[in-house]
Amino acid sequence: MARQTNRRSSYRTQEPVEVIPIALRLVVIISCAVAIVATVYGAWGASAPVDAISGIPLPHPTPTTSIDNRTPPEEPPPTPSPHPALATPHPTISPIPPSDDAPRIGIVAGHWGHDTGAMCPDGLREVDINLEVAKQVVDRLQTLGYQADLLAEYDPRLEGYQADALVSIHADSCQDFPNATPPASGFKVASVEDSMVPDVEDLLVACLAQCYAARTDMYFHTNSITYDMIYYHNFYEIDNQTPGAIIEIGFMKNDRAILTERTDLVAQGIVEGIVCFIESSRP
Repeated sequence: MARQTNRRSSYRTQEPVEVIPIALRLVVIISCAVAIVATVYGAWGASAPVDAISGIPLPHPTPTTSIDNRTPPEEPPPTPSPHPALATPHPTISPIPPSDDAPRIGIVAGHWGHDTGAMCPDGLREVDINLEVAKQVVDRLQTLGYQADLLAEYDPRLEGYQADALVSIHADSCQDFPNATPPASGFKVASVEDSMVPDVEDLLVACLAQCYAARTDMYFHTNSITYDMIYYHNFYEIDNQTPGAIIEIGFMKNDRAILTERTDLVAQGIVEGIVCFIESSRP
């Protein structure tokens, strides 16, 4: 498959960015910068992360809590490699001037409006997890002053969609995969294989992976990135200058607790990854 040949044009509105959203964006990017340091250098320590929207401390899940009951692998699990733009020095932390336009972000709730996605024997549906997380991500981005669109799997607005980023949210299978190495737990992020903006999409993937890992304490399950992820149909519908990524937020069986009980952590990790990308992309 080949990506569309239409070129991206600026997609902005003339809404000024308010002071409060600017301050909230700074809190988010600072939080993610600290999280990236923790991911790369193991410096998070015992302190609990703080919700960048509400300021309320969030419990940091560990393998021994009810949030994450997976069995740790015998070998250290793979972790995403730091993107050059996220290594020291850290991405520039600066407010968006009030005269600038708010970034536009598209958030796809995987399978929404089309089918159920994966299902567990007790009826837990992937589409319900995806939609709940996507709604929270959109709400938090809007609170930060971003323009955020909640999109269905085959939303007609995706044709030629122009934005600063598009992120499609999915959950992984409810199967055991007993022989998987590492075990069927963790998340993964990917962009289109034949990208027209590879460097930009590499940065988007790196920000999402590192911020999500630091916020949720989940590991990057690189061994299970599939053909369907790197050739995901949304990537071929949007404008080819719109950076896109797909994130599988966890496995519905082994990561069920965090996917159903702590969607706030899941959504916040995605939001911080997006803010990291937007702020790191600015000149």
